[in-house]
Amino acid sequence: MSNDVTPSAHHYGITVSDLDESLAFYRDILDLDVLAEFDVGGEAFAEGVGVAGASASFAHLDAGGARIELVEYDPEGDDRRGGTVNDTGATHLGLSVPDVEAFHESLPDDVETIADGPRTTESGTTILFVRDPDGNPVEILDA
Repeated sequence: MSNDVTPSAHHYGITVSDLDESLAFYRDILDLDVLAEFDVGGEAFAEGVGVAGASASFAHLDAGGARIELVEYDPEGDDRRGGTVNDTGATHLGLSVPDVEAFHESLPDDVETIADGPRTTESGTTILFVRDPDGNPVEILDA
């Protein structure tokens, strides 16, 4: 493929049911900076995403060089929250922190974790999976 058509990463998208609630989690709990908030609709958008009559509200956040896009669609799609990371097609967001234990201790009590605390894997990486308000898994790992 020639370099003028080789893709490069622009953002990582997560569909959410309530943008305000999810934005509060990603901004306030995960401490990501908000880059932009905007709405998109119209026929070209609906055709582009393949959802008749679709419009959406977006928030873009800075995750240290990676752009995270939160999207709330109207109309809403099927509810698939709470899956596990080994489901085919499953996605998760991975964010690094200097100290996973300290991050875990700083979480509010109402933030769901998949295990009851961080785990150090065979590779030596310390991980902790949390769930956002829609149940999407977010992996926190050591930097």
